[in-house]
Amino acid sequence: MQVILLERVAKLGQMGDVVDVKPGFARNFLLPQGKALSASDANIASFEAQKAQLEARNLETKAEAAALAEKLDGQQFIVIRSASDAGALYGSVTPRDAADAATEAGFTVDKKQVILIAPIKELGLHSVAVKLHPEVEAEIKMNVARSAEEAELQASGKSIQELAAEEEAAAEFEIAELFDDIGSAASEDEELVSEEAPAEEDEAKA
Repeated sequence: MQVILLERVAKLGQMGDVVDVKPGFARNFLLPQGKALSASDANIASFEAQKAQLEARNLETKAEAAALAEKLDGQQFIVIRSASDAGALYGSVTPRDAADAATEAGFTVDKKQVILIAPIKELGLHSVAVKLHPEVEAEIKMNVARSAEEAELQASGKSIQELAAEEEAAAEFEIAELFDDIGSAASEDEELVSEEAPAEEDEAKA
């Protein structure tokens, strides 16, 4: 099926291009979202008549998107989730979650603009692309953690594995210290017993 593009579409073409696409892709995506029109003679003529207006509108929205991208690019958003000790999420973080987190922070982002190859299913920092305009994209980071404290540690550059290793080392250190204390107490008891024994012997001799 031939369509005329009303805006730039990745891997298809620029505004005004007449391209061949699968009918399903046209009916389910391009046409309902206003990204293209079927390439009939009437539609092509209509496009040519409105081309200047469409290009002007495209430049306007592109400029708005570029301004937002400049503020949004590099931002980090925290998402708190339950997860196993190994860092696997009980569930996943979706484009809607990413859009909601950005919106709560004061940015206007729609879930359809968030590009995730697959849902996020592990704790940690994850780079996510946000397509604000056919020609403008920003990159944000999702800081997925079990608590605000853990998110803060992850933001400082520590991975969940490093945090787990540190916790394990701290626990082992505490156990070692506990045994040292027990050992010291036992030694002191032994010393007291050995000191008391000669005194008892002296009393017996007397």
